Amino acid sequence: MFGKKRDDEIAAEQAKEAAEVSPRNYQRSDAAGAQPASRPAVNPEIARRGPDLSVFGPGRTAQPVAAAQARPTSTSAMEPEHKKLIVGRDISLNGEIRTCDTLVVEGRVEAVLQDCKNIEIMAPGEFKGAAEVDVADISGQFNGDLTARQRLIVRAGGKVLGKIRYGQLEIERGGVLSGEVEVLPDAQIVHAPTAAVG
Repeated sequence: MFGKKRDDEIAAEQAKEAAEVSPRNYQRSDAAGAQPASRPAVNPEIARRGPDLSVFGPGRTAQPVAAAQARPTSTSAMEPEHKKLIVGRDISLNGEIRTCDTLVVEGRVEAVLQDCKNIEIMAPGEFKGAAEVDVADISGQFNGDLTARQRLIVRAGGKVLGKIRYGQLEIERGGVLSGEVEVLPDAQIVHAPTAAVG
């Protein structure tokens, strides 16, 4: 009784292994079906997918394009584009800098700065050269020709040396201003925009 059950289990396992090893036969077993069975029909409603190329880099798939097209353009047209250049600590930059909204100096810059609105020289930063800006905020050291058409702010510990021209001047206790200093005529002063009331 026990031996027969064990023999049946062994036979079932052998039949299962034989079925997995042997190739599938798609032919009908009856005499009328001598023709080989055809493969299942492909569903024409299911579209075939192309290969996924996203692993090869950005811009290869249509998803980023669709996302860019879905972004509203009206808000980006209303927001001004800010061009900010940051010269980090332990970085030296020499040359000419043009058309940036804000230059932030934490390292060393020796340059001519034109068409720039703001310059911020942080505590460890140094700027040598010439700069013509609307607002200059100096916590580090400036040495050269500086024209601040709107306002010059010298923070505690900041040093401005050279030929300095400004519209308005703010100096904190401990700030140094030395050299040829003059106030701009009213015609050359750029006034800060006032907030609209209403």
